[in-house]
Amino acid sequence: MNIVIADDHPLFREALRHAVMHAVANARVSEADSAAALFGALERIGEVALVLLDLGLPDARGFSALMQMRASHPSIPVLIVSGREEPDIIARAIAHGAAGFVPKSASAVVMAQALHAVLSGGVWKPRQLAGKSLRSSENEAATLMSSLTPQQVRVLVMLCSGMPNKQIGLRLEVTEATVKAHMRAIMEKFGVSNRTQVVLRAQHLALDQYAESAERKYRTRSRAPVRNAG
Repeated sequence: MNIVIADDHPLFREALRHAVMHAVANARVSEADSAAALFGALERIGEVALVLLDLGLPDARGFSALMQMRASHPSIPVLIVSGREEPDIIARAIAHGAAGFVPKSASAVVMAQALHAVLSGGVWKPRQLAGKSLRSSENEAATLMSSLTPQQVRVLVMLCSGMPNKQIGLRLEVTEATVKAHMRAIMEKFGVSNRTQVVLRAQHLALDQYAESAERKYRTRSRAPVRNAG
C-alpha cells in the first residue's frame, strides 16, 4: 500500500512516517517536500492509496495543492495534516474534497484512527468541526473551484499572487495566448467578467491563506547557495 507524505519539514515527515508505519502494517511510504515533488511522486509511483498533505508547502498557496489533487487524481484520498486548527480552515478543507483533517497537535492514537478511517473509505473530522458548517457562499465557491482543471488551478493561484499573464506563461512554459484562454475559461466557470472578480471569488476559499509565509520560505530557499556533493 503506497502512501505519500507531503510536508516541507524533514523532522515532521519522519514523525509521520513512523506513525504511518506503526498504524498501517503493509504501508510503503514515500516523501515529498513540495507540491511539485508530490505530483512527481504520484506520477512515478502510479498506484497510491493515500496522500498526507500539509497546507503550508513552499510552492503551494492555501488550498491549491489540494485543489490540484482533486482535479488530477480524484480517486486518491487526501488526509490534511496541518498546524492550523481553526474550524473554518478545517471545514473548508473538507468542503473542498479532503477525506480528513488531522491537526499536527493530535496524538499518535488519533492519527492512527484517522488513517484507518480514510483508508476504509470514510471521512475523518476532528472534534473542532462539530456543529461547524460553511456559509452557502463558501460552499458555492468550493464547488466552482473544484470545476477547474489542474492547469486552470495553477493559473488561478498565480493570478491571486499578482502575476501578469506574461509571467504566468513563462512560469508554466506556455504562450500568453494560452494563459488568456485559461483565464476566459475560469471567468466563464466563475460567472464573472474580469480578473478582479475572479480573485475576489477565490478568496472565499481562503486561497491566499499561508501565501505570505510560503512565498517568504520559497524566496529564502531560492537565494540559498547550492553546494556540490562530494
